[in-house]
Amino acid sequence: MHPYRTHTCGALRETHVGQTVRLSGWVHRKRDHGNLLFLDLRDHYGITQCVVEAGSESFTALDRSRAESVVTVTGRVVARTADTINATLPTGSVEVRIDALTVQSAADELPIQVFGDQEYPEDLRLRNRFLDLRREKMHRNIKLRSDVITSLRRRMVESGFTEFQTPILTASSPEGARDYLVPSRVHPGKFYALPQAPQQFKQLYMVAGFDRYFQVAPCFRDEDARADRSPGEFYQLDIEMSFVEQDDVFAAIEPVLSGVFTEFGNRPATPPPYPRITFRDSMLKYGNDKPDLRNPIVIADVTAAFRDSGFGLFAKAIANGSVVRAIPAPGSAARPRSFFDKLNDWAKEEGWGGLGYIQFAGGEAKGPIAKNLDAARTEQIRTLAGLKDGDAVFFACDKAPKAAQLAGLARTKIGNELELIEKNVFKFCWIVDFPMYEFDETEQKIIFSHNPFSMPQGGMDALNTMDPLDILAHQYDIVCNGIELSSGAIRNHKPDTMVRAFEIAGYTRDDVEKRFGGLFNAFRFGAPPHGGLAPGIDRIVMLLADEPNLREIVAFPMTQRAEDLLMGAPAPATEKQLREIHIRVQLPPDLAKKAGA
Repeated sequence: MHPYRTHTCGALRETHVGQTVRLSGWVHRKRDHGNLLFLDLRDHYGITQCVVEAGSESFTALDRSRAESVVTVTGRVVARTADTINATLPTGSVEVRIDALTVQSAADELPIQVFGDQEYPEDLRLRNRFLDLRREKMHRNIKLRSDVITSLRRRMVESGFTEFQTPILTASSPEGARDYLVPSRVHPGKFYALPQAPQQFKQLYMVAGFDRYFQVAPCFRDEDARADRSPGEFYQLDIEMSFVEQDDVFAAIEPVLSGVFTEFGNRPATPPPYPRITFRDSMLKYGNDKPDLRNPIVIADVTAAFRDSGFGLFAKAIANGSVVRAIPAPGSAARPRSFFDKLNDWAKEEGWGGLGYIQFAGGEAKGPIAKNLDAARTEQIRTLAGLKDGDAVFFACDKAPKAAQLAGLARTKIGNELELIEKNVFKFCWIVDFPMYEFDETEQKIIFSHNPFSMPQGGMDALNTMDPLDILAHQYDIVCNGIELSSGAIRNHKPDTMVRAFEIAGYTRDDVEKRFGGLFNAFRFGAPPHGGLAPGIDRIVMLLADEPNLREIVAFPMTQRAEDLLMGAPAPATEKQLREIHIRVQLPPDLAKKAGA
């Protein structure tokens, strides 16, 4: 017999009754019934109930063992009586009568409990992540993550893609976030950068003639944490394809994502082809570029109805360049005044001026704003916003970007307040036709709005003849339930077009050749038209696990302040290490004073 186990703790069934087996695992829970001591023995695969009678050495050893000690039991499988069967466990119709028990590793008193659903502070969970990961939900989520990645890999291979690897130590690239830098020992004063994404390398694979690439790729960005973004590192399904247009990329990835979400999501998912929404329409109708299509509310532009109107606050703002967005609130006209005051107060608490509103009831437009508008204007609002009798509508008035932001937030708030969000469904869409450039108010210059390596729509002609802020790019995002899963683009594979695109954003030809020399030079020797995208694996698993925070689906996450409490990172380097990489640490004065103290 094997020294540790003949079966796992999730394997035994009625067919094993009468067999002598050996199991190893963790002491999940003990229950003392006087002459009998019951043990729930747990491993990766499940839980098996074991029982030992008083008076035996095994009883004494088990009685002394704390929860989470690792033990090996040997005994005979017996059937449970009908009234003791546990239908919630796959092994619940049998138990093991212990003949021998060996303690492989005794556990100290636990800082957090594994059995049960207790809530613990984040720092306590992360310091003891090895225990946290033993808990049922966390264990299930990490296993789900592994299964999802396996499924993605299988589906990509079946679709004709080949997995390749790309370097981790590379050069800095303008991906839109701060780099993690690694000093070079053999090149004093020079640094590697950890890749924010394998962007240039995957394009070089295409130039090298590898037609369909994918990789489960680690990416590193020194940016602040959010619920849907880990600080430090994350993983993405990196994809690139040669000789493709946008439609070809969509056709390749849609079956993969729908398949994974159908396989693991246990709820309907949008079937291919996914709806396509232009960036401009998304900002107007949903207030952002990652719309949650489970929410039926559609924002409308009602600027015309307020222009030169009797409602002076909006009319004056419009004259100064503002717009008015209408956010319908279906069926809410009869709601009490407190409903409308609550939403107005919410907007003020979020830093906005408030939310004006109109109620359409009994064939009339009611409310403070309606009193300042004639019937023709209120009817125009009703028509533009698609309202019916019994509906209400809220308004956001500001410059277009700010009005879109408030309207988008209000759309989500109202959708939740009225319980309009469709449940238990995954709704996908593509956002297409992103602007190639945007104006940075802080820097007072034109910058790339998305991926700098994208092909502008219209190519070189558009770059030379159009206002840069009017140029659209062959760029696209894929969104699910209001969460951006991926950005992608058809790439700019022509050297002269690439130089011109970067010139508009303030880079010289020398800058391009110096910073992106490998990619730029490769394009001079025959580059195929190519494109791709990179769905975020962390966010995919977060949606499938129905978890609100990435911390719950990452095995060893950092804190919000990008600290690894388990391993103690980041940590100071020794003087020897600093000398070897030619670095001298100069702390800010306040930290230097604290360190000296």
